[in-house]
Amino acid sequence: MHQVIELESVAKRYDSAGAPALGPLTLSVAKGAVFAVTGPSGSGKSTLLNLVAGLDKPTDGAVIVAGRRIDQLSEHALAKFRREHIGMAFQFFNLLDDLTVTDNIQLPAQLTGTGRRKAAARAGELMEMLGIQKHARAYPGRLSGGERQRVAVARALVNRPALLLADEPTGALDTASGHDVRDLLMDLHRAGQTIVLVTHDLTLAEACASRTIHLVDGHIAADSYAQAVR
Repeated sequence: MHQVIELESVAKRYDSAGAPALGPLTLSVAKGAVFAVTGPSGSGKSTLLNLVAGLDKPTDGAVIVAGRRIDQLSEHALAKFRREHIGMAFQFFNLLDDLTVTDNIQLPAQLTGTGRRKAAARAGELMEMLGIQKHARAYPGRLSGGERQRVAVARALVNRPALLLADEPTGALDTASGHDVRDLLMDLHRAGQTIVLVTHDLTLAEACASRTIHLVDGHIAADSYAQAVR
């Protein structure tokens, strides 16, 4: 099975005299998997996500995403790689309030050079798929938390990325909106999207993930696989 992520003896130190903030870790994530990362604050979840996103570089080891060793890329090459291959959805959405839902979604496509008409068509396709087409001309501030997270996920998927990174996607939501995002992630899983999900919410990981690791002090304390996609 094709591996979208491969970490080879990866470690990250912020203090050369202290223990690593993460690792060393060796693991892989297969295409179509939902890989959940749980653990207490300070366990290394954010460090792992930043390494996979190319936002930080390991002290040791190799980080390979979509067949590219990204820890050896220049900052310019990394930015281009992220735009083309990695989508990111965050806890607080990071939508632009002065742009409509459609314009928020199609912006990353336009940044990669996609024409406005083609970008708008892709945005429309995603809005229909995610059930937010009625909000196409609305501004994010008029939407519920769950709806805004769906817009953020649509934006993350507009360039058809090999990998979707979801960082605490339900952390800022009420219970009903959290369930809405959980259902969305499950739908994306069934559609074959590869997802790395960082979360404190163990019920979210249990509902969505095909594999879950629990980090403690930068190391894997538990590693479990789901029986089947729900």
